[in-house]
Amino acid sequence: QVQLVESGGGLVQAGGSLRLSCEASGRIFSGNAMGWYRQAPGKQRELVATIRSGSSPNYADSAKGRFTISRDNAKNMVYLQMNSLKPEDTAVYYCNAEFKTGWGSPTSVYWGQGTQVTVSS
Repeated sequence: QVQLVESGGGLVQAGGSLRLSCEASGRIFSGNAMGWYRQAPGKQRELVATIRSGSSPNYADSAKGRFTISRDNAKNMVYLQMNSLKPEDTAVYYCNAEFKTGWGSPTSVYWGQGTQVTVSS
């Protein structure tokens, strides 16, 4: 199995910055897309940003120009640099990744446990 562990959440004032990290561990044979989603209270989980090796990142409109996603394939890590944070960015942020656990195995989707980001006005 594969485990994803997020870190870097916290409380920040509007206009501030946070950097989220997500480390994948376990039986990883190969990886595909990695990304970040978020879920605010009373709302559905939504895409923030995704990244595939060799491709340009994909961002939600709300994240464009403020957030930057990056990954380190050697370390099986994905990062989300969040700048110019707004109160509406307050949510639980979840790491998401697609991995194969062996040759010929299907690609499975994995989720982290989430990290809280709170932006005060």
